[in-house]
Amino acid sequence: MLPCQTACDKNPQIPEDFELLRAPWSRVGPDLANSTTTPPHIPRRAAITAGPIALAAALSACSSAPSRTSATRRSQANTPDLRDLRDARNVTVAGERLNAALLRQFYARHGYEYVWASRPAMADAMMEVVQRAGDHGLDPELFHASLLERRDTFTALRREVLLSHAFLTYADLISAGAMPPDRRRDNEAITPDPIDIAAALDTIIARPNPAAALEALAPATPTYQALQQALKGYRDGTIPAPRPGPPPGPVRIGRRWVRPPAPPRITVADRIRTLEVNLERERWLPRPLPADRIWVNVTDESLVVFRDNEPVFTTRVIVGDIAPVSQSPEFNTVIQGAYFNPPWVVPADIVERAYLPRIARDPNFLARHNMELRPNGEIEQKPGPDAGLGVIMFNMPNRFDVYLHDTPDRHLFNRPNRRLSNGCIRVQNPIAFAALVMQQSADAINEGIAEPGTTHHPLRTPMPVFVTYRTAFADDAGEVAFREDFYSRDADVWDRIPRRGAASVGV
Repeated sequence: MLPCQTACDKNPQIPEDFELLRAPWSRVGPDLANSTTTPPHIPRRAAITAGPIALAAALSACSSAPSRTSATRRSQANTPDLRDLRDARNVTVAGERLNAALLRQFYARHGYEYVWASRPAMADAMMEVVQRAGDHGLDPELFHASLLERRDTFTALRREVLLSHAFLTYADLISAGAMPPDRRRDNEAITPDPIDIAAALDTIIARPNPAAALEALAPATPTYQALQQALKGYRDGTIPAPRPGPPPGPVRIGRRWVRPPAPPRITVADRIRTLEVNLERERWLPRPLPADRIWVNVTDESLVVFRDNEPVFTTRVIVGDIAPVSQSPEFNTVIQGAYFNPPWVVPADIVERAYLPRIARDPNFLARHNMELRPNGEIEQKPGPDAGLGVIMFNMPNRFDVYLHDTPDRHLFNRPNRRLSNGCIRVQNPIAFAALVMQQSADAINEGIAEPGTTHHPLRTPMPVFVTYRTAFADDAGEVAFREDFYSRDADVWDRIPRRGAASVGV
């Protein structure tokens, strides 16, 4: 029992915590908060349970209960409404925690007045969108689907708050990803521009078709749409489970021929999980994607140039090795220009890991490769056709120091497994790529490379570049293609996607 405060029933204050609770005196149905049975008086500082919002501060040691007339007047004076959100820190409905700050932002724009009571048809249409969240690989319970199936039985205030929270959280998660940015790994650095979710919902309400506008917050990329169709097909059985491939042939190890074990069989559940993970990755993309862009898919070991959203150039690439320190990250930036005949500066951590052992074994290693060791621990390789960056490197600022560049080891592009770099992206056809990006002829690019020394050539207009990791995506025919998860990232993303009501909405 908490000690009674002085005149605890005078000038009552709204506690920071309040809940939408069942009234303890009700005897009807599962939604007990809607009972019309006359409740006993409970002091305001204990809890307001006469309506659907109940304050979660209990002071049960206060003075004796007032008369029935006094209790009636007090109940009318203390009937809660949306204005109580202004002072609320936590809001809970039937055990489900709501985002009080997000609700407060929305209702502050409406003067803490009801929004949906005068828009029942709109609310119903928008709820149909929210209840189809599974089509996006999202758990509908993130948006109180079960509770809102019986929303017509709720009191007006409970229904109002639940509807708003469902629409706000759906808008947030569908437009920016279910996984909050603060739960993403350092190498998952693609994210859309932040938006004001409360303002976005108001914009949706003002549209001629609010339900369609709410659904339009999802990505409109061909890959997102293809993944959704495939997800539906695997769930309803119209797409069968993948057939196992032929057993691998024998490989020679030393003097012996060995048959590797068959890969594990891929189930429908595996495919569904892969599709849901890649739908989430698509939600991390900016809206809309730039019509002119460079797209690297690490799992496909390919680079595609888009003009007006149409692919105009494709080439193979070499990507980071599977070792965690060498994996290519996911990020987006812009190509600002190109360096012809660039020197190669090897970072100190790579020098320590990969080059110092070689130097220790071979004292002539540096001289033979036209390199010198800097005092700061880096190695610089002088420009030339045999330099590590080849004859061209594309300047694309990013915190990972990952770049697109040429390579003298052109034969490596013939390998089916091109996971060979320390994270950078080596381009098979760098001259043709440079000509397209820089809007010059290949002859002009080669003439610039032929000039002595290192030269920088800025782009007239910086071009966006995306380095992505997609294990499922739409191919040129619009069909879903699957690729090996060789960095083993999918399971980690799956584990961090909230589900079963564990939504975490950023404000």
